[in-house]
Parts: sequence; C-alpha cells; structure tokens
Amino acid sequence: MTHPPSASLLDTFANLLGSKGFSVDPGVMAPWLTDWRGKYHGRAAAILSPATTGEVASIVRLCAEAKVALVPQGGNSGMVGGATPDTSGEQLLLSLRRMNRIRHIEAAGQLAVAEAGVILENFHNAVLEHGLRFPLTLGGKGSATIGGLVSTNAGGTQVLRHGSMRTLTLGIEAVLPDGSIFDGLAPLKKDNRGYDLRHLFCGAEGTLGIVTAASLRLVPAAPARRTAWIGIDSPDSALLLLRRVDAAIGRELEGFELIPHSCLDAVLRHIPQTRAPITARHPWYVLLELAGESDQTLGEALEQQLASALDAGLVRDVVIAKSDRESEDFWRLRDSISEAERAEGPALQHDISVPVDLMPAFITENPVRLSLAFAGARALSFGHLGDGNVHHHVQPPVDADGVAWLAEHGEAVSRLVYSHALELGGSISAEHGIGQMKRDILAELDSPARLSALRGIKDGLDPDRLFNPGKLVV
Repeated sequence: MTHPPSASLLDTFANLLGSKGFSVDPGVMAPWLTDWRGKYHGRAAAILSPATTGEVASIVRLCAEAKVALVPQGGNSGMVGGATPDTSGEQLLLSLRRMNRIRHIEAAGQLAVAEAGVILENFHNAVLEHGLRFPLTLGGKGSATIGGLVSTNAGGTQVLRHGSMRTLTLGIEAVLPDGSIFDGLAPLKKDNRGYDLRHLFCGAEGTLGIVTAASLRLVPAAPARRTAWIGIDSPDSALLLLRRVDAAIGRELEGFELIPHSCLDAVLRHIPQTRAPITARHPWYVLLELAGESDQTLGEALEQQLASALDAGLVRDVVIAKSDRESEDFWRLRDSISEAERAEGPALQHDISVPVDLMPAFITENPVRLSLAFAGARALSFGHLGDGNVHHHVQPPVDADGVAWLAEHGEAVSRLVYSHALELGGSISAEHGIGQMKRDILAELDSPARLSALRGIKDGLDPDRLFNPGKLVV
C-alpha cells in the first residue's frame, strides 16, 4: 500500500531540487496533469524535476522508504494515459524534462547517448550536424522525449526499414524501485548475462525502472529521398503494391503509409495550409518514401515501379514530390491525422497490429462487424501498413450525441475491435502502449500466460507498486 508524501518529505525534496526542480503550485502542475488527448485528468502532491540521474536515485530512495508512489513523465504526448497520475492527489509527478543533455555523439561508431528529457526533434537536429540521423520519427517529435519513446517502445513511420525504439536502443541507464542505478549504457553486441534488462525496460512504461538515459543507434544521413502520394482502390491493392516495391527496391523503401480519403478530408478541413496532392478523389492513398544515396537512382527506381503499377491497373494516380518541401507537405498530411480526427469530435482510438498479410482483411471486415453490432458506427483505419500496424478509429453515428454514445457503447466497441485483432494473431497495442486506457481490456482478453509473466516481473522488481501504479498491469 502506498502513502501520501508527508510535509517533511516534500520539504526534503524542495531542498534537494531547488526552485527549478520542485513545485506544488497548481498552475505549474496543471499542464502536466492531463494527457495529450484530454481523456485522463489527475492530481499530484508535487511535481519533481530532477536534473541528474543521481537526483532521480535520491528521489526514488526517499519514496521507497516512505512508500510514496511516483508517476514518471516525459513530453506528456502519450496516447493511453500512461503518464497521468490518478485523482487521489497522493502521487508525485516525476518529470524528466530537465534531463535534456546529449552526453555524446560518436560519429565513427554511429551511436549517441541522450538523456531521458531530450526532445526527439532536437536530437534529430543534433545528430544531423554529424552527418547522421536517428531513424525514428512521428507526428509528436516536437514534444516527445527520448525517455518516453524508450519507455513506450515507440514506433513511428520508419519502422518498416529501421525497427521500433527497442531495435534502436543499444543500452539503457535506469533507476530501479529501490533507488539503485542500473548502468547498461555500453552498446554491447554480445551480452549473455541472463535476462536482457535493456529490452525489459524498453516498453515497460515506467513500471519497472525510470529510464534516465539511452544509447541509441544512428544511421548515415540519407542525402536523397523520393516521396510519392498514390491514389489506390483498396487495402488489398496497397498490400500488393507494398510487396511489389519491396521486392524490386528493398532496403531503400523506408515508409509505406495507408490513408483513407476520410482522413485526408478531415486534415484538409481542420489543418490550415494543407492541400490534396491529387485533384481526383480516390478511396485510399499510399504515402511511399524511399531514402538512399543517389537522388537519380532513387527517382528512376520509383518512377519505373509506379509506372509499371499504373500500367497493371494496381494504382490509379500518382504524384511524386519535386522537392524536400513538397515531401514535407505530403508527410504533414499524414502526421496531422490524429490532430484532425480529434477536431472532428469524440471517437475511440485503437492502435492494433496483425500479421501484415492479414491487415487488409481486418481493415475491410472490422467496420462490417462494428456496423452489425452498433448501427451507424463508423470506422476508419490509417497508418503503417508495412509494419502490420494501423490506427483504427471508431466514430459514433452521425446523428448521435457522441459523448453519450461512447459512454454507453465504448467499452463493447473496443472489446470487439481488440477481439478481432487477437483472433488474427495480433496485438491490442502496436506502438502506443497500454497505460491506463487498455489496462483492463488487456487483463480481460490477453493470454493468462502473458499476464502471469507480466505480473511476476512487476512484483519481483517493484513489490510495493511505487512506480507508475495503475498502468500496464493490475
């Protein structure tokens, strides 16, 4: 059982961290007590903002002694309420944003060590100065932090070629629930000392250890890229195009995003200074990107493949970006979908994965299942077809009170969506994590063996449930 922090403990934190690192001011805390989607609202006894790993360790040791719960937080841009405290006001919010140093960049070895509070976009810019890039990006790159990305095993739009955050994380530094520091930053290619703690903390959502720094794999900056916006008839056609381009071009294929026209429509309505790349309306679009060494070689390969696909009737329309600026405009349409959908009104967001070959079946069949069970419900899927991961949003009927409809049917709708994904051998969370939003449905639907293992690991490392209680596992 956890306890609220005493006045003397809060005084100790104030002395330890100073005015920059400690606050009980409601106005200071307010922006960090609501999740990005505005779904979860919490309270905290104080916000603690350490500047060093040593300060994090001191905080954790004091909390362990007093049995006080900590909720770690990075950029607060998560999608499942994983960094929002509960409503008791007894938990402490542990912000890692002040730990924002890039400790070093090793150009020859193509790796860097960055602290948990480093913002992804700033990290991109820093390594680019060394002729390198960090090949993970997402719409929230201006606020998402390295620690949060590691803790949620973030994915993004380049997983097809480079893998998720777990693949890109070569080492981790973390503070354990007893206040000890795990120094696993060395980027060892071979290390056979039992359980891989690096992989264990990556994706643990702050429930096992507080990630304070990570060693990250870099790749050479790609001097050339080619981006295409493609009109297409169906997800099945998109999968055929993916297989075709992948077989012909291979490793240069870096992005393959599937977008329905309804999502593009929402972006054009709600996001200023956006326009459709193709005048004609198509039911689906593919955003495809190649990256490599030679601009000419990439361009010729892409044009050849798309011309062949047009001749075969596999795709209906194509526009290839003529500049980096136009490529960025295409990607802005994709990256703005979540913001536009939020402006459309209430909806249920599901982040699911199934085997790639079965994704068209899920995209086509799930809306039918939903409409049979919930008359008028609307479903749309968009995202990383090449990774077998789509964001599947379910909207209330057009004439319904959206908030009331979701309150009445939301839980059953999500159960139907997730059950379908699991039926196809998939997962109820591809890249956003479990947090508090999916915690109960995970406990209900996932396999007893997996749940038993998750709970056993949690109980072994954090028996007092002090780290991010109420998230991921119950």
